[in-house]
Amino acid sequence: MTKLKQAVDTVLRTLCIVLFALLILLVCWQIFTRLVFNDPSVWSEEASRYTFIWLSLIGISVATGERADVAIDILVKKLPAAMQRWVTALAYLSALSFSILFMVYGGYLNATLSWNQANPVLPVNQGVLYLAVPVAGVLLTYYLCYHFVRIIAAREEATAPEEVQVEL
Repeated sequence: MTKLKQAVDTVLRTLCIVLFALLILLVCWQIFTRLVFNDPSVWSEEASRYTFIWLSLIGISVATGERADVAIDILVKKLPAAMQRWVTALAYLSALSFSILFMVYGGYLNATLSWNQANPVLPVNQGVLYLAVPVAGVLLTYYLCYHFVRIIAAREEATAPEEVQVEL
């Protein structure tokens, strides 16, 4: 399972890099056409919007896979280790239910309902663009299940070991 996770991590990180590079190119083209030709490119604005959505949703999955997502665990850290594991498992179960119900199922319904709807600007139908939500939901479900099993089996700590200190 760890080798599969590493392979998925590598593919998703590479995809995020490609999407980010594409986003930069699209925004630069938008700025160039607006400033040089005084006629902004309509398609690049729409394409950059959907590229950003895909990048964000896949990035959320990658962050969850690395346990780099935002978690407020002040109270959890005050509990005994066994209780920390169960509270964290409960948090993963609630996130898992959200991911499956709203992102995978709801996103799939939304994508199928809009599958035949043409996009007025891009040569892709709306359903393909809306697939970002169920795809990210499947990825998020995979990572949540992975960490849930590892926490229950006590193969990883209930709270993320690395913390980010914010100085004001």
